[in-house]
Amino acid sequence: MPATRTPSQNQVAPATALQALAPGEQPLTAAARAFNLQLTRVDKLKAQLDELDALGQAHRAERHRWLAPLQGQRRQHMRDLALALEAQLQGKALSRLQQTTATEALCGLAQILAGEGEADMVALHDRHSRQTLAQKKQAAADALRVRLEAALGEPLADDGQALSAEELLREGMARWRAAQEEAQARRQAKAQARKARQKPGAGPAAEQVLAADAETQLRTLFRQLASALHPDREPDEAERQRKTALMSEANTAYARKDLVTLMQIQLRAELADPAAVSRLADDRLAALTLLLKQQVAGLERERAARQGQLAAEFELPHGQVANPNTLRQHLLGQVQALESAVAQLAHDLAQVQDAADLKRWLNRQRDTPRAARADRDPDDYC
Repeated sequence: MPATRTPSQNQVAPATALQALAPGEQPLTAAARAFNLQLTRVDKLKAQLDELDALGQAHRAERHRWLAPLQGQRRQHMRDLALALEAQLQGKALSRLQQTTATEALCGLAQILAGEGEADMVALHDRHSRQTLAQKKQAAADALRVRLEAALGEPLADDGQALSAEELLREGMARWRAAQEEAQARRQAKAQARKARQKPGAGPAAEQVLAADAETQLRTLFRQLASALHPDREPDEAERQRKTALMSEANTAYARKDLVTLMQIQLRAELADPAAVSRLADDRLAALTLLLKQQVAGLERERAARQGQLAAEFELPHGQVANPNTLRQHLLGQVQALESAVAQLAHDLAQVQDAADLKRWLNRQRDTPRAARADRDPDDYC
């Protein structure tokens, strides 16, 4: 073992500190090598999860530092532009067509700002639009319901209450995930049935015995910890608090079938010899290795989920994995897009505020296809 010294009470040893070591000059058995390999994988995956957490925290701060000022400028320019358009609509210099174009631009700006939480923009929008924002939201929700129900092949219940577009989307996604999980469970059941037919005899039975042995060992380890760490049996207050904390960790680890953490708690509580694993028989090591493989699979799923969460939070393009390079490049693109939008809004505001330029600006808005305006300004505010 790399170190025979027992870790301190507050120190968590890496999983590799639990490795099985060969006695004397004897080589490791295949069971011991398999056990050690899984411990190494646990350490690596936990380190990757820590790195993802650190990456997320660092990028949130960097993203806020760069984007927040530009987003503030963008919102202020949009507000000023909407109010300037309303002021111009009070006069009589604009033709009916130009008034329609100005109203559409004003309502688009107000709708975006209202969606970002600026309550006074709701009233501004509703003063100039044939449909209130509430009516638009309901119409969008109704259209989304139709599309979701067509995709799912079943109605979405609303218990008599009108659901918002966001609520409908959550409900639809929940139904879709449930259907996917059900389909996956059916595929797995079929695969297991095929495997059982292809491997008659002792193979499946041996696997079942190994799995049962693994569960027994995990349960036995937890019970030993629960007996030794039960805080009600400890008269010393400080020691009782320590055991309470360790027992809470053990409960969480057992619920997750986290063998490594349970073994680490053993060491921290000085309830086990660090070299005890090396004296285990190969059949017991094989059972523990099965638990470790399950833990590794869980950590791999957690890593994938964490990467997906970061990609969604930071709006990475579909298919991109969150890492320092992809996050940095995407942030640079967002900064450039916002800088361009702010510059364009400032230019538009100057033209709208100038009587001579206003009509030319409105004519360009009318003549420019919406898709082209969206390319120029990612918010498509007109």
